[in-house]
Amino acid sequence: MADTEGASAWGFPNAATAPGSTRYYSIRFAPAPLRADIAAVFGWRQQIDAVLDEVSDPGVAAAKLEWWRAEIERAHRGEARHPLAQRLAPVIASASLPLEPFLEVIDVRADVLARRFPENDAAWIGSAARDLGAVAELTARCFGQSDALDLEAARRIGTYCALVERLRDAGWLLRRGRLGILPLNQLAIAGLVPESLRTTEGRAALPKLLAQAAEHIAPIAAAIDRAPHPQPVTLRIHRRLRDILLRELEESRFDVLDQRISITPIRKLWHAWRESQGRAS
Repeated sequence: MADTEGASAWGFPNAATAPGSTRYYSIRFAPAPLRADIAAVFGWRQQIDAVLDEVSDPGVAAAKLEWWRAEIERAHRGEARHPLAQRLAPVIASASLPLEPFLEVIDVRADVLARRFPENDAAWIGSAARDLGAVAELTARCFGQSDALDLEAARRIGTYCALVERLRDAGWLLRRGRLGILPLNQLAIAGLVPESLRTTEGRAALPKLLAQAAEHIAPIAAAIDRAPHPQPVTLRIHRRLRDILLRELEESRFDVLDQRISITPIRKLWHAWRESQGRAS
């Protein structure tokens, strides 16, 4: 029997789309019937993230990820057990959400646990595409999109947003022991390995490395702007708010080691509303 009370906790807003957050404003201007469905998708991603954030034992974390892999497969069969997966099951059915994007999100976390660091820029970008890029595809499908070009454009937006977030969170991730925040080839050019980022030398080099990494994001943004069709409002707002965040990071010279740069909720609301109205910055 479905845990309807538990499933209702994953409506909109929920823990992953709390008021004041970028995801909240991205979803707030979506059509009302879609808000809870999209919030459930983002809620699911947060649950997968929580495995890395809350479980210190790598073996236990890997087992939890495998449980979630089996659970999302059960949700696609209509046999979910977890309240969130139960909430997702009808969304999966009504929006024809494929299994693969969900599995990609889990795979990215499995790579982090196994310390499989991105070897080069393409792998670094590819990891982002399998994370928020996959979630953006699912979001686009919730809006009824199915054309391959539209789904590719949605993935691009999610990839861009994920990369901006990784730059912002670099210091926070390091403090939590995450080392795969930059591709190995970029670290090698600076004479570093992932473990070096914990040293005084690595900390001093990080802002410059992040600025260089940001240069690889610009072509993705340009490709988004060349998409043949407008993307759903949720994705457009998410991208716009990440554009603003990237500018803030650049103005700070990527001073993220000991702070988490953010945008105020009122500023997010203003830009989200303007984007929902099709207005420029």
